[in-house]
Amino acid sequence: MSNTDAKRGPLRVVLQTLYGFHAWLVFLVCVVTAILLVLLVPGLERRRRWVAAVARSIFLLAGIRSEVNGIATLPEGHCIVVANHASYIDGVILQAYLPPRFSYVIKGEMRDVPVVHFLLRRIGSRFVERFVASGSARDARSLLQAASAGESLVFFPEGTFLPTPGLDRFRPGAFAAAIKGALPIVPVVISGSRQILPARTLLPRRGEIRVDLLECIPPQHPDFASSARLAEAARQAILAVLDEPDRLTTNAA
Repeated sequence: MSNTDAKRGPLRVVLQTLYGFHAWLVFLVCVVTAILLVLLVPGLERRRRWVAAVARSIFLLAGIRSEVNGIATLPEGHCIVVANHASYIDGVILQAYLPPRFSYVIKGEMRDVPVVHFLLRRIGSRFVERFVASGSARDARSLLQAASAGESLVFFPEGTFLPTPGLDRFRPGAFAAAIKGALPIVPVVISGSRQILPARTLLPRRGEIRVDLLECIPPQHPDFASSARLAEAARQAILAVLDEPDRLTTNAA
């Protein structure tokens, strides 16, 4: 290693650290702005539009380039979006770039974070208990009722994310709701978020984000008569575009 390379190493660490603090400062300022907006702005759709604008500002001010492809593939009517989950920022990404008609399905633990819960509740998010059977059943019924009423929902069907790349098993909730409400499934691929803020990492890194909306899957198709088949069809569609391995086949090997 040359002296120049030796000097660049510590400098790179310092610059990455400074960038991470800058990104967090941007995020905190934008979150405070979003909380004030959802507190003061009347109307759910209007609040969602303002929060989406704030979410886009986060990436703009943090110097993160974003590319969104296939937005025209979204059905004009209600639908259910399912996306891979790789980072803490995935929900912010979809909030920034999807239309304001969507409600986001969030893990129930967020109810225990008062500020975040308030913000998410004011933009119409729905919470799903994952560990208490009675609460989980209640929330599942609520989602089925919402889908039956034609509400557009966004799910991360893996339920959580890990530091290592890979697409995990899909939980059935999103797909049962799609069948119950006769709503098309729109698979969405989020790329780049894992590199920016992976699991068990405190400071964000500079990077680029790409969001690909894929062709919708009709739940009425006879090949997808069950939630398991519909889930696997969505998984395979995402895997065909996502540059990460199938964690199910990796674990089986």
